[in-house]
Amino acid sequence: MNAHTPHQHGPAQPQGPQPLPGVDAIIAVGSGKGGVGKTTLSVNLAVALARMGHKVGLLDADVYGPNVPLMLGVNEQPRMIGENRIEPLQGFGVKVISVGFLNPGDKPIIWRGPMLHQIVRQFLGLVEWGQLDYMIVDLPPGTGDIALSLVQTVPLTGAIVVSTPSDVALQDARKAIEMFRQMKVDIAGVVENMSYFVCPHCQHEVDIFSRGGAEKMAEKFGVAFLGSIELDPEVRKSGDSGKPVVIEGENSPHAKSIYAFAKNVVARVGEIRANAPGSVISIQ
Repeated sequence: MNAHTPHQHGPAQPQGPQPLPGVDAIIAVGSGKGGVGKTTLSVNLAVALARMGHKVGLLDADVYGPNVPLMLGVNEQPRMIGENRIEPLQGFGVKVISVGFLNPGDKPIIWRGPMLHQIVRQFLGLVEWGQLDYMIVDLPPGTGDIALSLVQTVPLTGAIVVSTPSDVALQDARKAIEMFRQMKVDIAGVVENMSYFVCPHCQHEVDIFSRGGAEKMAEKFGVAFLGSIELDPEVRKSGDSGKPVVIEGENSPHAKSIYAFAKNVVARVGEIRANAPGSVISIQ
């Protein structure tokens, strides 16, 4: 497989989104803009779910900025199985695939829409994901080709929209919510990242980015609020070192809010299934 020239293998693909055999729930994590910590939350959510006993896969669909390999500390080349199957790599109990494994280093990927569509289809259809309770898909920022290709390829269980409390981020997060609604994707909920900062000396909470904006937006749009994640230097350090902060366990002060977020995601997936049985992605 070549990162520069994706090709479609095998017979012609069926029309319309097709369920992934063995994958129970596919959750897209998106944002209207970059810089809100979407990939950090995607990685930590996936690892937290695995630590909670679930079988988890993580698809890094942020083709232009594939940061998942760095944050998981995984930098190998995926192995081919047979003629056209790809074995995902593993990090902290999570099966993972990323274009960063195929195009390592600082060389940029310069692709047009059709090539992006092909790589998404390959990552979904040609990777040996096996049995998964959850597949987390880290989308690129914005409302462009990758999200559309994902929805056209597989039926999503739901979408999570990440925002910070700032008005600029919330403005773009509203667009992300509307994008998923127009594509008939259930909104699993909104999560507010970098919500507040706890002073390490006095333990006072400081609302650096005007805390609470995402929760108010979720209420206005009639979607679930999945939690507030604090602005914590340890989360940044853990991502840079390839050791997600959630490996410290749910009792760690640095990971508590992320585990609470993960538990809310599990609960919301259950609600979506109960309210809309057609959204379930499960093949026995």
